[in-house]
Amino acid sequence: MARQQFDLIVFDWDGTLMNSTAHITRSIQAACRDLGLPVPADEAASYVIGLGLRDALQIAAPTLDPSDYPRLVERYRVHYLAKDEHQELFAGVREMLRELRDVGYLLGVATGKSRVGLNRALDQMHLTSVFDGTRCADETFSKPHPAMLQELTRELGQDLDRTVMIGDTTHDLQMATNAGTASVAVTYGAHPADALAALEPRFVADSVASLAQWLRDYA
Repeated sequence: MARQQFDLIVFDWDGTLMNSTAHITRSIQAACRDLGLPVPADEAASYVIGLGLRDALQIAAPTLDPSDYPRLVERYRVHYLAKDEHQELFAGVREMLRELRDVGYLLGVATGKSRVGLNRALDQMHLTSVFDGTRCADETFSKPHPAMLQELTRELGQDLDRTVMIGDTTHDLQMATNAGTASVAVTYGAHPADALAALEPRFVADSVASLAQWLRDYA
């Protein structure tokens, strides 16, 4: 690898680095079931992954009175945390990140997770020291608002036009467009390939291996 187009590579977390899409989807559905709400289908529940938790649940449970959202959030967290420790990185992610670090890229995370949730995941995966900067949905505006990328580039002294956002949802790609950064899509997460491709990312990766190869050749 040698840096060509980019100096800062920002990753989404769930569905991009962490194999957690199915677990999040099931946790949303179980939380709705607990409160006697209509249970969203898999596609509807996975669509909201990447958004801040409150925004996600408002879309997943549109009939719920806003005053009851804290109850839904609480039930979601109960179900999510019950199996959180069993979540794993996608195969090849750790090696890809190590290679990027060795070449000298700055690495970031922009995620819909809470700060507590991301810190817990980074600690569990022993990746805390790998990333130069991270942003979470409870610290700033939720995707697809450009704030996460704007703040990360300012914090790390980087240019938006030398930054690429990598994610598995249209929320990630739209955030990149709104911020004026390049984007790369991965199709092994929450959103379908055709929806991702419609937002014209630089590349659409169908695996971590193909993502790592593209970064090796073109980033």
